[in-house]
Amino acid sequence: MDFYTRLVYARRWPLVGRLAYYALKLLGSEIPHSVEIGPGFTLVHGGFGVVIHPRTRIGADVKIYPGVTLGRADIHIPIEQSAFEGIQIEDGAILSPGSKVLCKAGVLRVGRGAVLGANAVLLEDLPDGEIWAGVPARKVGMRTE
Repeated sequence: MDFYTRLVYARRWPLVGRLAYYALKLLGSEIPHSVEIGPGFTLVHGGFGVVIHPRTRIGADVKIYPGVTLGRADIHIPIEQSAFEGIQIEDGAILSPGSKVLCKAGVLRVGRGAVLGANAVLLEDLPDGEIWAGVPARKVGMRTE
């Protein structure tokens, strides 16, 4: 486990959690304490530019590359008026560099083992094991493992 990933998990510790959160911010990653993260998570290459909405749940063995954003698609309205409920990243998913996951209503789900391509903009659920790319993101293949 690299230094950055250790900081991500250290956010949960009572005494050093706040320091770990601010250290991540200084290193270029915004991952609030409320974000639930499963085991085996990797913040690849330090995750510079990663921004994760506080209402996000991340499963086990997820890889997030630099420049990834997980957030609301309706930032033009107050959160109190938004139908946004959160984002769920399932086990084994890979979010490639620069990809964006933007949810307007409900919970947007990135499926188990799914891959979101570089600089893709995901606006709807990504099914298990599929590879999506483009703006807006569309299916381009299946992950075979």
